[in-house]
Amino acid sequence: MHLSPELFTILMFAGLLVGLLLGHPLAFVLGGLSVIFAMLGPGIPAFGIVINRVWGLADNYVMVAIPIFVFMARLLSDSGITDRLFHTLRLLFGPVPGGLNFAVIIISVLLAAATGMVGASLAVMGVLALPAMISYGYRKETSTGAIAAGGSLGILIPPSIMLVVMGGYAQLSVGKLFAAALVPGLLLAVCYALYTGILCWMKPQYGPPVTAEERAQTSTGALLLMLLKEVAPTLALILGVLGSIFTGIATVTEAASIGAAIAFLIILAYRRFSWAMLRTAVIETGITTAMVMFVAIGATAFTGIFVAGGGMGVVQSFFTGLEIGRWGTFALLMFAVFIAGMFLDWLGVIMICFPIFLPIAAALGFDKLWFVMMIAVCLQTSFLTPPVGYALFYLKGVAPKGVTTMHIYRGVVPFVLIILGVIGLCALFPGIVTWLPTRVG
Repeated sequence: MHLSPELFTILMFAGLLVGLLLGHPLAFVLGGLSVIFAMLGPGIPAFGIVINRVWGLADNYVMVAIPIFVFMARLLSDSGITDRLFHTLRLLFGPVPGGLNFAVIIISVLLAAATGMVGASLAVMGVLALPAMISYGYRKETSTGAIAAGGSLGILIPPSIMLVVMGGYAQLSVGKLFAAALVPGLLLAVCYALYTGILCWMKPQYGPPVTAEERAQTSTGALLLMLLKEVAPTLALILGVLGSIFTGIATVTEAASIGAAIAFLIILAYRRFSWAMLRTAVIETGITTAMVMFVAIGATAFTGIFVAGGGMGVVQSFFTGLEIGRWGTFALLMFAVFIAGMFLDWLGVIMICFPIFLPIAAALGFDKLWFVMMIAVCLQTSFLTPPVGYALFYLKGVAPKGVTTMHIYRGVVPFVLIILGVIGLCALFPGIVTWLPTRVG
């Protein structure tokens, strides 16, 4: 059966949409469509292309870092370090209007730089910080928005699992990607803190300070000692991972192993180690890694058949043929990523969009590292936008009674706008992304 490239493209994307709407797992939708459309289009020889592409993905040494980073994150989430950090930062920032929002965002940045994942930070902050914020009279929308947006930074601030996958798939240095993500990630955190701080300064009832009695319970010296004691282990892990990468001492995979070793030492120091905990961490690492690799293999097969059937040429001709200029095309590509992020997780967006969008960006003259980082920043919105928005559901699952889904939805809107604003800043001033990678070598 012969299909024109145009019809082939339309049917493949329609099949993808139908499969997802029916609730089937993304990995199996992509793999199943690959088999079906290989037979409808290019035929049996296309399977040779798929095998070579899948082998190239599995043979990529960088992908070994994924299970190690996941294991490191699991160990750290079981160490109890988040509880200690929040207790200390609550006392430090409590006297400031909106201070608990600052505490949440700072802890989110530290956990992002220590774990590279989202779920653990959101779950702990939802259980630990949100009830405390509500008890102090904080506005539910602002509190849930700060927790959801701050927790989502784990997928952007290095060492991010997403950046490891992006580097492996786009054939970019993961170390360079880590360096490129650092400034935009911290810029987002600063913008989140400024927004919540200004809002609570203008409307103190949205984030009232703690009482004088509670402030007086801990002296300044004792507070500083607590801060040093609780922040030092996290900083040691961050410096061990990122420092070894940026200085060239270790590769990304080796740095992941260093981080896992430090996380294990933190658990031992806090006396939280147990064989049951270790067994759970290993099992969950295996499950998460298998999920990532199944989606990656399915997407690799999908794009291989898509290219063989002529779909890549159709899509590229469509975008490059639009008479809206290179920046108009860039805006359209970012809009496509934004919409895709509403319905797919970050892994699905990367696996589907990268093979199509990266050649278009190259044809338009955009720097690959910069363009990949723009997609990474844009994917922050995928955690905060319904209907799929994982951060929203993570948070709703652990939120106390009285916090509704609409509270969370309304709370994240300003933070989504902040993310879009930072994308605009990075487009106007590309050095925000490219400056640090040129310095770390």
